Amino acid sequence: MHFIGVDLAWGVRRPTGLAVLDEEGRLVHVSAAKTDDEIVTALEPYVAGDCLVAIDAPLIVTNPTGSRPAEAALNKDFARFDAGAHPANTSRPEFSEQPRGARIAARLGLDMNPRSGRRRRAIEVYPHPATIAFFHLGRTLKYKNKSGRDVDQLRAELLMLLGLLEGLASADPPLQLDNNPSWLALRTAAESALRKSELRAVEDQVDAVLCAYIGLFVTRTPDRTTTYGDFATGYIVTPTLPDDLRPTPRGRAEAKIHDPGAAVRKYAAMQPTLQEAADQYVQLVTSILDEAGINYLTVTSRAKSVASFAAKAARTVDGRPVFTDPLHEITDQIGLRVITYVHSDVQAVAELFDDQVVVHDDRDMGQETASEGRFGYASRHLLISLDAAREGQAAYGLLRGRQAQIQIRTVLQHAWAEFEHDIRYKGTIPSEHVPDFDRRFTLAAGLLELADREFSTIRDRLRRSVTRASSEAVDDDPRISPRELAAFLAGQYADAGWSRTDHYAWISGVILELGITSLAELGEALRSVDEETLMARMDYRYPPGAVRRLDDALLWVYGETYADLRANAHREAGLRARLAKMRDSD
Repeated sequence: MHFIGVDLAWGVRRPTGLAVLDEEGRLVHVSAAKTDDEIVTALEPYVAGDCLVAIDAPLIVTNPTGSRPAEAALNKDFARFDAGAHPANTSRPEFSEQPRGARIAARLGLDMNPRSGRRRRAIEVYPHPATIAFFHLGRTLKYKNKSGRDVDQLRAELLMLLGLLEGLASADPPLQLDNNPSWLALRTAAESALRKSELRAVEDQVDAVLCAYIGLFVTRTPDRTTTYGDFATGYIVTPTLPDDLRPTPRGRAEAKIHDPGAAVRKYAAMQPTLQEAADQYVQLVTSILDEAGINYLTVTSRAKSVASFAAKAARTVDGRPVFTDPLHEITDQIGLRVITYVHSDVQAVAELFDDQVVVHDDRDMGQETASEGRFGYASRHLLISLDAAREGQAAYGLLRGRQAQIQIRTVLQHAWAEFEHDIRYKGTIPSEHVPDFDRRFTLAAGLLELADREFSTIRDRLRRSVTRASSEAVDDDPRISPRELAAFLAGQYADAGWSRTDHYAWISGVILELGITSLAELGEALRSVDEETLMARMDYRYPPGAVRRLDDALLWVYGETYADLRANAHREAGLRARLAKMRDSD
């Protein structure tokens, strides 16, 4: 099925925006046309099968003067948000006979009854109220050209709309615009536009995408949709206005009143920078984990989408805003996720961050769930910022003053959380199935917790029992193989956690640069290490991995020679700082 958006110009002198989504919400076509023939030709390939065409223009107009009943009803809800509809009546030339929208629908053979269940239909929609409902805006975005609005304001507001639409990738239903060349071209055109006419060319097509998404939304979520008016006198279909949404106050005297719309505008402007900061946080977190030698599967990040921020900023409880200063109070604008293999690594990662960065908040969601006597969501949530030492470093300039929320989970915890979220919050569970689904999710959570414990037990037993590696040479590589090295270190540092597989391979190369080619030679070199003194001087506040323990031991034995190795050139300063710490009491 195709969902088609038509931002219809009331005359043929101005362009009409056209957009098409597939049934998964992916943008498959966006363009502009002028004449009826051009519009029909562009849309014919997409209306041959099941389709819903959402047209931003009156389809049915029967009243000789004033507004249609649909417009009057919609305005009671949305006019206070600056999203009221303009009056349509037959005294206006464009509606004196058959409206243009109805004429195009007829040429495409579409049923215009909003209550129809036919496979090929057209409905009338209106983008402005939809943006209010979708994004919880206090007033409409001012991207339409009107007196007093300059190019800079129009560009900023249009770019905000683009950002909001891109944020619908995580909505229900999703709108998927990423990597679509035509959409990227529209964004580039908006960013570089210097004239209002250039913005208008983008605006029509962006509105068409919004219309297409409205069509998808009303089809998939009829319970969150309102139809104003009727088939006889004209109608407008739009997402339902949230009950708790209030318009942004006007005037300076009311400037201190909660204004989520203003916060959303500011957030939209800073969101691209936040994404860069999120990427920098990934580099920082990855380097901290790698330096400590702690095993992990992945580290990922995201900057909160504009749409998600808008929805959160507009939340109210008992009519009062949850956030009076959303830009500062919404702390998950930058989010990271660290996925580990076993539960003990979750604790190790949390302890590591407590040592390396500033932890403002630490919540063990699994522990909170267990304290309520049930199984369910389990994840460690930290709120962090840079430590004082990194605050002054130019490399972390984007992270200065920015907090990030980190979720730490095992692979199994992550699988449960993602699946449960997709089913419970993004899908539709019939009410009669809710108790059964709740029971099954709880059962699955209990089984996964048991599996996590078993994986931890397996790893611990292997770590205790594997003390020797096979001495068979696999090939002519003079390095100690990562597998042999891992087994050796499991015996050498029985209390240390496993490190990442690629870290064993990396340190094997470092060992070779020292001239060590066998486990016997390595064991002999480590014999002089005073482990008890080394551990005391390093004062680890987290459980270091096996590779990190070996790294420190080699630094203890070889000193500056180890720090000067070619393989360590990228971290020489850090190694010398560690060496000074080791020798602090000499």
